[in-house]
Amino acid sequence: MKITIVGTGYVGLSLAVLLARHHEVVALDVVRDRIDMINSSHSPIKDTELSAELASGLLNVRASMNPVEAYSGSTYVVIATPTNYDPLTNRFDTTSVEAVARQAFSANPDITIVIKSTIPVGFTRRLAADLGSERVFFSPEFLREGRALHDNFYPNRIVIGSHSPEAAQFAELLRGASKRPDVPVLFTGADEAEAIKLFSNTYLAMRVAFFNELDTYALSHT
Repeated sequence: MKITIVGTGYVGLSLAVLLARHHEVVALDVVRDRIDMINSSHSPIKDTELSAELASGLLNVRASMNPVEAYSGSTYVVIATPTNYDPLTNRFDTTSVEAVARQAFSANPDITIVIKSTIPVGFTRRLAADLGSERVFFSPEFLREGRALHDNFYPNRIVIGSHSPEAAQFAELLRGASKRPDVPVLFTGADEAEAIKLFSNTYLAMRVAFFNELDTYALSHT
């Protein structure tokens, strides 16, 4: 099966490496240096396991800047582009996700869109309506930067924001590529999956803030 991953940050690249152990993967990006590094079997980001897997020469992965070639013949396109949050407008910038989805459907009308980028609640439903397709769903990532491939190999859960056959097949791709065949898979509605990701991010941010405050308090009382 051919799968296209758009975006080669730690989310996209770790997923590309994970799936390229069993499938043909094309990593699409707009940064030439990243493309050249991946095609030379080097990781453009710091992650020990990612670097080792890319250097092994055992992966069926290549990087490209050509969207037509990347989308042609692909069953899935996984979008892992940045969606930076703007605290002034209280919004995520989903421009890149929307642009990639439209471009992918234009190049390959049979493709299924999987969103990994962080998005607001309700976004997937609106995008699917705009595209006129039900083959769009959100699957949140729960990865640590620098340990992204490890977290993909050993996920504590897989969340899929759809009950479609395409979503079920994608869940099996993730589970089959992981080293945890018993990993629980949760199928939800689109809004529920988006909310799970946002709540997870909020919880992690609160933990970081708490321990930073704790460290500050400890230092001030030594």
